[in-house]
Amino acid sequence: MQEPSPLRVAILGLMLESNRFAPVITEEDFLNRVYLAGDEILEDLRGMDPKLPTEIRGFAAEMDAKGNWVPVPILVGLVEAGGPLDHSFFEASLDEMRRRLEAAGAIDAVYISNHGAMITTEEDDPDGAIFAMVRSVVGSDVPIVATLDLHGNVSDRMVRSVDAIVSYQTNPHVDMLARGKDAAEILHELIRGMRPDVAFIRLPLTPPTVTLLTEAGPYADIINYGQTFLGDDIVNVSILGGFAYSDTAKNGLAIIVTAQRANGSAQRAARAIAEMAWSQHKRFVPRLTPLDEAVARVLEVGRNPDLPAVALADVADNPGGGGNGNTMWILEALHAAGAKGVIVGVINDPLLAEEAAELGEGATFKAVFNRIAPDEYSRRFEADARVLCVRDGDCVGRRGFYARRRMNLGRSVLLDLGGIKVVVISIRTQCADPIFFEMMGVDIGEARAVVVKSRGHFRAGFDEYFAHDQVIEVDAPGLTSPILTRFDFRNFPRPVFPLDQDVEWKVPA
Repeated sequence: MQEPSPLRVAILGLMLESNRFAPVITEEDFLNRVYLAGDEILEDLRGMDPKLPTEIRGFAAEMDAKGNWVPVPILVGLVEAGGPLDHSFFEASLDEMRRRLEAAGAIDAVYISNHGAMITTEEDDPDGAIFAMVRSVVGSDVPIVATLDLHGNVSDRMVRSVDAIVSYQTNPHVDMLARGKDAAEILHELIRGMRPDVAFIRLPLTPPTVTLLTEAGPYADIINYGQTFLGDDIVNVSILGGFAYSDTAKNGLAIIVTAQRANGSAQRAARAIAEMAWSQHKRFVPRLTPLDEAVARVLEVGRNPDLPAVALADVADNPGGGGNGNTMWILEALHAAGAKGVIVGVINDPLLAEEAAELGEGATFKAVFNRIAPDEYSRRFEADARVLCVRDGDCVGRRGFYARRRMNLGRSVLLDLGGIKVVVISIRTQCADPIFFEMMGVDIGEARAVVVKSRGHFRAGFDEYFAHDQVIEVDAPGLTSPILTRFDFRNFPRPVFPLDQDVEWKVPA
């Protein structure tokens, strides 16, 4: 008996989480991180330290386990969260995806790995445009499965254009391999003839980022409740908190339930989850620590070695949410207070990193942070400094979000500001992995306080040093402040909680 031909599965994606208030993301940003096409994708995927999105690795591993398939690599881009994508580059990427997909010939299925919260300088639903383009090329009968970050903002067009959407379930994101595997399993069910029924409900709720952790809290409760509906009929429940800073008409906590057949089970489950989620909506209010209190805590643990060390999360300047990674409020306040035993990182300042690297290890100089300020939050700060270490910034993630992923932070230096050690990098990156300090020779375990430019992903990377009650989320200015009233949102469907306090809503019939 002749063995059936291997499944030809196209792989593509363009991952960007867009903050409307942040600087525009360009082609250069993608080229500095990940922008691969054709065989480049396969070479990276099979390499020791892939740069590709982790869920693609999970998808490919599960497809390998099931056997008899051929990946058809199209185009995959990945970049740190930032502002809107330059629309001309988006159009060029979309055209390249279309061209390669059309040239690929007969395709049995498609896997799309996107973030879900991308906007461009002219388009508020580019993820939907990619999904719709793929459907138009492959036709109505070819199965398409997509994975999204749980911070994705979901449009009706996105849901209509694909057969199934699978989103992350953990925040910090440490389940991407598992979700890629889920996508592969659903794809095989579709190929075997499953005709899915999908229910989609969006709530008038735009949760601030710090309220979307899944270890505990309201979002964790909703995620866990949603998973109780999995069974014979329900094959996937995805609950996306969304990304408020994209500021689009499709913002709002989204519930997507995929069933094996159209028997009403998807709709019943989605309605039950929506009702439960809305009953919790008033819990999605951020609670941050004022800067002066955070500084006082650092000084206290510095004086008393019996107290546990602390981690200060600069949640308002998170490069993982579009922040520039260079605001000085926390560093300047700690420096002025004479704090000792503190590590700060990673500060994005290419000019400073280059100057310090040229001076060399051991040199002393006046370090000027933000000598050219890219925005109103990036104020100038000067301090006497000594260069302790210079590196090229190439590293492989060790824990959590970046585990086993090859990274490049550009020219990187470690500066000593008189008791405060600061890692300065040249390619904007969220400080979510201890390797960013360790590659500079820093012993995190000896620090009394660590300041990270991150909102939440650092928790999975630094949990070997800091328990939940050792983390302080600091209230400071920045492009990713969880206090949403500080932003001029113009495109949200209103009313929406927590921007609007008295919001009444019922699950639609």
